[in-house]
Amino acid sequence: DGYSQLSAYERKRLKNITENAKFFAALKLHESAARLHQIATKRQSHATKRAKPKKAEDETVRRRSMRLQRVEPSGIPTPEMPAQPEAEEYPQVPAGPLPMIPEDQVENSKLTEELLTTWMSISEVLLVTITNVLMMLSRYQGSLNSMGLSEDNVKKVVKYRVCSMAIHPSESIIFVAAGDKSGQIGLWNVTCKSEEGAHVFIPHSYSVTCMHFSPCNPAHLLSLSTESLRCGDVTRAVFDEICRSEEDLSSFDFLEGNGSTAVVGYWHGSVAVVDRRTPGTSSELSADIGFKRTRTVHVHPVNKQYFIAAGSADVCIYDVRYLKSNGNKPVSSLKGHTKSVASAYFSPVTGNRVVTVCADDKLRHNCNTGRWLTRFRAIWDPKQEDCFVVGSMARPRQIQVFQDTGKLLHSFYNLDCLSSVCSINVVHPTKNILVGGNSSGRLHVF
Repeated sequence: DGYSQLSAYERKRLKNITENAKFFAALKLHESAARLHQIATKRQSHATKRAKPKKAEDETVRRRSMRLQRVEPSGIPTPEMPAQPEAEEYPQVPAGPLPMIPEDQVENSKLTEELLTTWMSISEVLLVTITNVLMMLSRYQGSLNSMGLSEDNVKKVVKYRVCSMAIHPSESIIFVAAGDKSGQIGLWNVTCKSEEGAHVFIPHSYSVTCMHFSPCNPAHLLSLSTESLRCGDVTRAVFDEICRSEEDLSSFDFLEGNGSTAVVGYWHGSVAVVDRRTPGTSSELSADIGFKRTRTVHVHPVNKQYFIAAGSADVCIYDVRYLKSNGNKPVSSLKGHTKSVASAYFSPVTGNRVVTVCADDKLRHNCNTGRWLTRFRAIWDPKQEDCFVVGSMARPRQIQVFQDTGKLLHSFYNLDCLSSVCSINVVHPTKNILVGGNSSGRLHVF
């Protein structure tokens, strides 16, 4: 009982972390490291290029929506959009499990094995001692002021625009995952300070819009793209396919602390519930929530039956226990948005607050990123209940930290090392580490 000063929630969280740590220690995941080399060696001959897509006559017919076929409901073809300078054709990734082998496997097989082994080893035991999650504001500002950016902590990790990021909860090594618009996932061991510290994998065919390390097993990295939700399992060196859909997926979040179930959002507006324990790649339930578009979904940190969905100009909270195919009513609706909403997230400790990003530029904050930058998403600092981080269009280029009152607490910038807009950001759950990703695949670690 050395933690009597903690709240009931914090004591419960500490107990869960301790039990998880004992569980992972019992698994002895490090014994699986030898298998990584065997798997990589077997697959080397196939790793130089992505498999070419099959010819049309060899493929089974896949149902495509009229929107994807560029056909109006009346059957009249829609006019072709003018070619955009960023548009490129990306090779298609096949359905089903994929070996965890990067493009440069043949030349750097040992380096890749080292990276994956590092990921596995730092996922074994995560015993975090919680002293006081909520710091005094002055102390919090002091911690922000102490954080800096150096040239060593800037690296191009993926080829194209960063669309999502996740940071491993390890306290000993800074390990970051970034997903880009082509389906690439880059893994970067920032701590090793080596040119070879990052490797790229291609488990998806389209933009990787959402990623999370599993809350109970950070040896699992879940990533979502338009066509599928996958789990990268480093202990087996495989990207398993959890969910595949004909309709475009947009985001996901875990419904339970064990990471076995998730709520998934669709670009066309509906949501679904997915259970990783059931066979197949179909969802357990699909629900129309009345949205024209759903960009993000996020589960309440304490009462996990509730999730918040954001889209068009809608921000609503739903109870997953009462979801049905049609006619779903929100528990609460957050009014006031006049333009498109990019994201909405509950505050990390109590969930009593919600931060949203909207194209109406509230908080006197310029959110007009244009079409060639990923839209901003304001994220809470997991260590601070009332402070959030968001990208900025201001010059010099910077990442900003606000209090929930709208007060600007801090601006992260570096005239020598940061000259671009960081639309996507992620904050370490226990350490003073911030990572910003830009439109050229470059990550900046403060």
